[in-house]
Amino acid sequence: MSKVPLTVRGAEKLRDELNELKNVARPKVIKAIAEAREHGDLKENAEYHAAREQQGFIEGRIKDIEAKLSHAHVIDVRTLNADGRVVFGAIVDVFEEEEDEEHTFQIVGDDEADIKQGLISVSSPMARALIGKSEGDVAVVETPKGSRHMEVLEVRYE
Repeated sequence: MSKVPLTVRGAEKLRDELNELKNVARPKVIKAIAEAREHGDLKENAEYHAAREQQGFIEGRIKDIEAKLSHAHVIDVRTLNADGRVVFGAIVDVFEEEEDEEHTFQIVGDDEADIKQGLISVSSPMARALIGKSEGDVAVVETPKGSRHMEVLEVRYE
């Protein structure tokens, strides 16, 4: 499997979640299973079945996060020499001409993307249009509603 780009913040969030799952959630569900077993017949024990289901979810999420981290290429945008161009991890202020609005986006990995927080996936049409642009350049993003023109106002590496 090839390496997947991930920002430093995204990697930290995954490590924090993994730590929480392994050190808090896993022991808690193991304890819940043990307590449910003490109640007797496991066939009709809803608490036991719910705890086992939760355990399956936790173990699956742990494996998922460990796989993501093992295939991650963590990129610290602060160490790149991008010469003011939009690159993975950069924070970009844009002016959208059609909406007459300013927006701020950070280009992140697919798993980190959250448009409500201004985090756009590196594989999204918007990010692909912005990558390589510099201050003053206009990126044209093709959407189902038509073309969107975005002027790059500022590029930051934080």
